[in-house]
Amino acid sequence: MTPQTRTNDDLDVETDVSTSATAPSPASADPAAGLDHDTILSIRDLKTWFHTDEGVVKAVDGVDIDVPRGRTMCLVGESGCGKSITARSILGLIDQPGRVEGGTLWWRETTEGAPVDLATLKPTGEAIRRIRGGQIGMVFQEPMASLSPMYTVGAQLVQAIRLHQNLSADEAKDRAIDQLARVGIPQPKVRFHSYPFQLSGGMCQRVMIAIALANDPALLIADEPTTALDVTTQARILDLIAELQDDTGMSVLFITHDLGVVAEIADEVTVMYLGKVAEQGTVTEVFDSPQHPYTRALLSSIPVMGQDAGARLATIRGMVPTPANRPAGCPFHDRCSEVIPGVCDTVEPAVHQVTESHLSLCHLLDPEHRRTDPDEAGDDPADRDQDEDTGPGATAAPAATVRERSASTPDAPVAEAAPLLAVRDLRMDFPVKKGVFSRVSSTVHAVDGVSLDIRAGQTLGLVGESGCGKTTLGRCIARALDPTDGQVLFSPDGHHQVDLAPMSTRELRPYREQVRVIFQDPFSSLNPRKTLLELISAPLKKIRGVKQKDAAVSDQVAEMLRRVGLQPDYMNRYPHAFSGGQRQRINIARALITRPKLVIADEAVSALDVSVRAQILNLLADLQDEYRLTYLFISHDLSVVEHISDRVAVMYLGQIVEEASTQELFTGPRHPYTEALMSAVPIPDPHGRGSQVRVRLADDLPDPANPPTGCYFHTRCPHRGESRCDTERVQLHQVEDGAATASHLSSCHYADDLELVGVTGQRPGS
Repeated sequence: MTPQTRTNDDLDVETDVSTSATAPSPASADPAAGLDHDTILSIRDLKTWFHTDEGVVKAVDGVDIDVPRGRTMCLVGESGCGKSITARSILGLIDQPGRVEGGTLWWRETTEGAPVDLATLKPTGEAIRRIRGGQIGMVFQEPMASLSPMYTVGAQLVQAIRLHQNLSADEAKDRAIDQLARVGIPQPKVRFHSYPFQLSGGMCQRVMIAIALANDPALLIADEPTTALDVTTQARILDLIAELQDDTGMSVLFITHDLGVVAEIADEVTVMYLGKVAEQGTVTEVFDSPQHPYTRALLSSIPVMGQDAGARLATIRGMVPTPANRPAGCPFHDRCSEVIPGVCDTVEPAVHQVTESHLSLCHLLDPEHRRTDPDEAGDDPADRDQDEDTGPGATAAPAATVRERSASTPDAPVAEAAPLLAVRDLRMDFPVKKGVFSRVSSTVHAVDGVSLDIRAGQTLGLVGESGCGKTTLGRCIARALDPTDGQVLFSPDGHHQVDLAPMSTRELRPYREQVRVIFQDPFSSLNPRKTLLELISAPLKKIRGVKQKDAAVSDQVAEMLRRVGLQPDYMNRYPHAFSGGQRQRINIARALITRPKLVIADEAVSALDVSVRAQILNLLADLQDEYRLTYLFISHDLSVVEHISDRVAVMYLGQIVEEASTQELFTGPRHPYTEALMSAVPIPDPHGRGSQVRVRLADDLPDPANPPTGCYFHTRCPHRGESRCDTERVQLHQVEDGAATASHLSSCHYADDLELVGVTGQRPGS
């Protein structure tokens, strides 16, 4: 039966008159019971459900959260746990067929103000519109998608200001320019007239923050605001939010799946799983003494810089079920390594108060089931073979013997053998055309004289900010682009080298199957109209000319699906039936079906949750050992790069600025840019907050069409020296300070003299 709704236009309140679960009216709840003066927002028993043709999807089902006044509450969990739906419920931004079915959202802007239950306000009414964007600001995840491409950023900022303030157009413009300056946009008067596509991702996110804070809100809701950004931009955004919070005293509800970010900024933490709260507490309580197996599993799956490089990561088996298929009992029991049969799978856990500020919903905390040391209960997730993102009914392939990776791994297993890949002075230029006649006005030097070697069986990590040329370099090596100049020397047998750079399409065909690519986005990189059989066998068809109907092809696809941890009978399904982690496994199977020598992994785990990321990293290591693969691993996540790589090359503005073995580079960097990248990585340890030396890079990358003179990094370098940095270009050269090995290269004038800071690691709770 569909509930009948009547609207009181004067009060701007919706009241459900059916007998089903309803959103409470102001008269049905006592505001004092759920909201004290130290709490700005109190969420009680929030239920946000979606009524679909397949049934009711309980995306958020009974959530309690208090956001403290002037402090930061972080909401964490994997994708599909209900974090964003909770945030959107606060502001009445739930689209049909969803709606808030029950619970209260008590809001009090000031300690003297009267509390308001946001759940009772019409989503399109005047009352919620005054609060939304005025008293509560929100920053969404995708800045490029959130800003309208049809209007300048200034026009969008002015609109947000005039909607809530009685200002003239000129006054609003002045305030908008002040806001752009406030969030660190350079040349705000010029950028006021820019369109979003003319700004970098980091600058667009700053504009989103400027819009959210334009009316001095008491609460900022930030939904994954740094997920798509590189580490230096992320660090600047986090610093900006912290500075603005100190200046204004606003509260922050920060949604993320990055536990390093949580450790750096949170005062309190709420861990969500499948629409419910699993654990809550202060950031030190949750990190030092996690009481829920899900929290412990999340913390143990993080690769930490300076610790356990190359060791197998702990993982969480399976994936988050859909809310429509919620398991009985504890929602986490089917993935939990500490499950109590007959209890966890039948009875929902009660709230257990560990301390006054720390609670968890887990049967293990019940005196009847309590264990002496929860950390020792059950199997260690790292020791389980069933760590694959396989879903219900799937069978994970047995794990290969894991080779411990460390910096002591020899750089060249066979000294006389040629490297599998040798890039020499590679260049990739893109002409910039303007005017009616498309005349070339300038040239973007995306790859500017890169040279590097990769030995067979090794992993070379390639790191750098967005826009530094990493992906373009990978595409040139794979010959998806035709390099402007230079050599791409490939040696499958370790003796005879062939130059792929000048080859025609026909000449490249024998080498296409030996150099394969794993793409970044597991969703857009798979054709939704093709089955897994068609997708995975496509390289065989295109390169070798085989037919997909051949039984041998189906057998090869089935074997590869098994090897990446998926069921062979999945081959007739389509990509939409799989999760992000499963789709990336499909991408890996497609890349490896030809048994390549070299695999280029372009941000292969950056779009994945931390638990799924651990599964994929373990899988890549297993496959490398089994097939003796060589990886070029492109990423902006230095903790992941340190974990998987034997050597690391750092790229800046189209050039390699440092290259060394993983241990040597991370413990003793010899280029200021490398030091800055390392210092920007948040460490998942709240006790280290403030102790980490942060090298702040003020500006975005310079224009690659008009690079600086001298050292390209000198315009941002905190160690900038004499005029030679401004005028003299320096080539990549051997570091000769006595501490570095013969394979440590840097392009800094002062590489032998600077005392730069590397990393040390400490796992949370250790």
